[in-house]
Amino acid sequence: MKYESTRGDAPVLDFSGALLAGLALDGGLYVPTSVPALSGDDLRALAGRPYAEVAAEVLWPFVTGSTIARDELGRLTIEAYATFDHPDVTPLRTLHDGVHLLELFHGPTLSFKDLALQLVGRLFEHELARTGDVITVLGATSGDTGSAAIEGCRDRAGIELVMLHPAGRVSEVQRRQMTTVTSPNIHNVAVDGTFDDCQDLVKAAFADRPFRQRANLAAVNSINWARVAAQVAYYVRTAVELGAPEQPVAFTVPTGNFGNILAADLARRMGVPISQLVIASNENDILTRTVETGTMEIGAVEATTSPAMDIQVSSNLERLLFDLYDGDGRALSADMTEFRAAGRLQLPAAVGQALAGRFDAGRLDVAGVAEVIADQYAADGTLVDPHTAVGLGVARRLRRDADVPMVVAATAHPAKFPDAVRAATGVEPPLPAQLADLFDRDERCAHLPADLAAVEEHLLAVTGR
Repeated sequence: MKYESTRGDAPVLDFSGALLAGLALDGGLYVPTSVPALSGDDLRALAGRPYAEVAAEVLWPFVTGSTIARDELGRLTIEAYATFDHPDVTPLRTLHDGVHLLELFHGPTLSFKDLALQLVGRLFEHELARTGDVITVLGATSGDTGSAAIEGCRDRAGIELVMLHPAGRVSEVQRRQMTTVTSPNIHNVAVDGTFDDCQDLVKAAFADRPFRQRANLAAVNSINWARVAAQVAYYVRTAVELGAPEQPVAFTVPTGNFGNILAADLARRMGVPISQLVIASNENDILTRTVETGTMEIGAVEATTSPAMDIQVSSNLERLLFDLYDGDGRALSADMTEFRAAGRLQLPAAVGQALAGRFDAGRLDVAGVAEVIADQYAADGTLVDPHTAVGLGVARRLRRDADVPMVVAATAHPAKFPDAVRAATGVEPPLPAQLADLFDRDERCAHLPADLAAVEEHLLAVTGR
């Protein structure tokens, strides 16, 4: 399998190269040059198998031709998913009205990001052991990527990690999960601004080629293809559990940066019978507006109770657009440059129509989120976090076919957002035992302006590069 840039002007790489490069040199995102197929027999053969085995089978076509052997990939998936506290890794729960919750929060940091980053950290370490290199992983987080990346990379040989988060715009649990890690290769930075500011700083650092080379930067956000590829596995496995290939399935995914639902779309393109994919947004609804109008337009970032979705520039949408532009990287590059310069882009009519035909999309505001959390708890005693509540509210409104199982991605444990859950239900969601002393731990974090020079200087100082 080979990987090309969505902007059409960067070297073609294998999986290992795309893993370590993260962002392409032309500013684009790496995508596979072809999408592997899963036949009906392939799907049937996955039924009843452990999650780690399914993940290795689904990932292998994306990895083949790289420096990672099939048995090594299998070993790494077993190690990665042994860190989860549920034997099924991603269990399904059926709610009172028949909607299914896909629980993606049983990893060490209680969010869906663990499913990719527990594996990505090990993939990094495997490649660095082979090459003898040392990388600086630079990331940005709206809340959950940071702690999951830190947990996946802490104390791993050959890795220094610098994680940017927007000061005051993540929950206290999310912040402390990052800032209380004492491993010497972990460096947290609170940035004055929004997640989009943090993400722009990461992209700007990668675009600064002398700095990128000096620091030997690597990416851990979902701009790294390995993140997206690793997430495909749980959509495949869930569909099989619900009867695929004979039975179609629908998914609703609360999303900000579009990586999680892009993985679901990739599963569909591989042959999984997914009849409906629903984008669920909070007030920061650029994705929903783009589906509805065919126009991408950046608005002001609003702070909500679902902060991981408080985003106005969804990086992974570019990967989808590359497909909808029929792989014309130069045309897409010109349009993305216009979008970032003007803050607005009217998509070509055929692209907008294709986008609207591929996804449904809806939004839920803070008041609606609180209502869903309260109603769900009253109905069957289930506590859900605000992001999952966004998904549930939108799924119930936009579900097309009651005969097709509707699965909502439960992306975070409710204990990560205790204030919102307590306000809606009067119940304090308890932290799991491994985090029981989280609020007693000392924090370690730098504070910087949203300034590229300041971030680059700090990164070089703390990593000794």
